[in-house]
Amino acid sequence: MGDYKIGLALGAGSARGWAHIGVLRALAAAGIHPDIVAGTSIGAVVGGCHVAGELDALEEFARDLTRRKVLGFLDFNFTGSGLIHGQRLREVIEARLKGVAIETLAKRFVAVATEIGTGHETWLARGHLGDAMRASYALPGIFKPVNIEGRWLFDGALVNPIPVSVCRALGARYVIAVNVNSDAGHGTVVPDLEALPPPAPPPPEDQGLLARNGRAMKKMLQRQFFGPADNGPGISTVMVQAFNIVQDRIARSRLAGDPPDVMILPRLPPVGLFDFHRADEMIECGVAAVQREVDHIKQEIVSRRFTNVLARTG
Repeated sequence: MGDYKIGLALGAGSARGWAHIGVLRALAAAGIHPDIVAGTSIGAVVGGCHVAGELDALEEFARDLTRRKVLGFLDFNFTGSGLIHGQRLREVIEARLKGVAIETLAKRFVAVATEIGTGHETWLARGHLGDAMRASYALPGIFKPVNIEGRWLFDGALVNPIPVSVCRALGARYVIAVNVNSDAGHGTVVPDLEALPPPAPPPPEDQGLLARNGRAMKKMLQRQFFGPADNGPGISTVMVQAFNIVQDRIARSRLAGDPPDVMILPRLPPVGLFDFHRADEMIECGVAAVQREVDHIKQEIVSRRFTNVLARTG
């Protein structure tokens, strides 16, 4: 039965991806331990930390985040190819994963990225784990792309948002996929527009925090992330929402052609681009999503492994 490998495909989803931590916790509690892990964007971060034995540290980091700390990681870059330089996040990753090579991990792991220019889907299955993570989550226009072996790479969600195909290619016979964007509401047809109430302004505590960072920073953050004075969306919001819509359509197409054996769909509340401080909620939603499916998953794995043994010995 040793050749019947279980694959886990962790999808993209920005702050919603903290739900992957809960998924991994619940799977482990049920005695389900994937042999192959593939991740895209935040899925690559959580999956890579899991395979490297650093999931506890990542969960502690995520649960400790506050809105203030999240803003503290936004080291803005006005001259490069991304709005955020990403050096502060890189330092956090390097502190735990310095010197860790993907090929030395106990389990197979792949981070999916996209090559700039060619659009090639790039599977990062060797080399520095931290670099692979950063390349996989480098959201175009927000984070700087990452140069790996002469190739400039950014977010893998542009080509393979939920990397089921990677797990299959690496030999997984049973693939569990996690889609943290399934309830985001993309793709609905609206035949007639109805007026909606204007969105609420940022909470007072956020306005105070921004004010203390200086008038210029306040104006820039409000414009880019919280929207201009007319309550319209900021540039980053427009970019990310457009990206999410494209990602959702790509995911549907890829999954239709190569569906997983089971799909885990966390039921998440509305989550903003930089709501990484809401890890507690996301993790609990991930746990609950697995608990809804775990009996079915365990039965299928046992049944298919038994069938596999019979086929080999028959």
